[in-house]
Amino acid sequence: MRTPSYRLLEPDEPPAVDLRRPYGTSAVFLTCDHAGRSMPRRLGRLGLPETEFERHIAWDIGAAAVAELLSARLDATLVLQRYSRLVIDCNRPPTVPSAIPTISETTEIPGNGNLPAENVLARVREIFDPYHDRIDAELTLRRRAGRPTVLVSVHSFTPVFRGESRSLHLGLLYNRDSRFAGHLAAALAESNLVVAHNQPYAVGDLTDYTIPVHGERRGIPHVMLEIRQDLVADARGQEEWAGRLEGLLAEAWARLRTEIQSGGAHCGDAIAGSMNGLK
Repeated sequence: MRTPSYRLLEPDEPPAVDLRRPYGTSAVFLTCDHAGRSMPRRLGRLGLPETEFERHIAWDIGAAAVAELLSARLDATLVLQRYSRLVIDCNRPPTVPSAIPTISETTEIPGNGNLPAENVLARVREIFDPYHDRIDAELTLRRRAGRPTVLVSVHSFTPVFRGESRSLHLGLLYNRDSRFAGHLAAALAESNLVVAHNQPYAVGDLTDYTIPVHGERRGIPHVMLEIRQDLVADARGQEEWAGRLEGLLAEAWARLRTEIQSGGAHCGDAIAGSMNGLK
């Protein structure tokens, strides 16, 4: 095999993938596509001031912390991607233009313009592929072990977008399969939270990757959680939301498990093996 002529990451730089609790006992399997804002040294800051890396264009503020707390509370496996979404967006098909944005919201990204093909391939090969290969490998191991699985992808969204405030607290996102989101919505029915289906975004084949590829194609129940960032921007909010979601995910899984056992639904990879509840 020919050695690539251009490498993105130096040998001493962190790998793209961070795996937590690979032997976690929970049915919930967590991912966080936009967990970090690290930058490969070769790319500098992509021509941007440091302040831009504190914004949503660089990462999902608070999402990684909530996912890590949930992983600990549930004893759930978690796969995170630590490099900034400005390098490559790991929740986009790598062939679409928005995967390596030249403009994000209203901010131009000078370092992403007119990239040579080998530079694009390096970002896919060294960041995108290892992240999704790890998710795929972990889900395959669970399937072979006959373990029930619910894929939960943790994201966050800006409280103000293009001058308009968002009152939504939590979005439940999916595309063709609403099973788990429906049960989660039912568990949320008595809460005081402002919750909506497929808001402020919706999952699609051209705009998303994790849910369509790892959830839908495998037939695994799934949901993408979008939490408003100001609610999880500090440690107190992160702990509060992790505690809230721990109970909600457990209740939603119990509802879905009952439905599966009564023959009202199928669970793809997750139907094999015993139906143990969330830890």
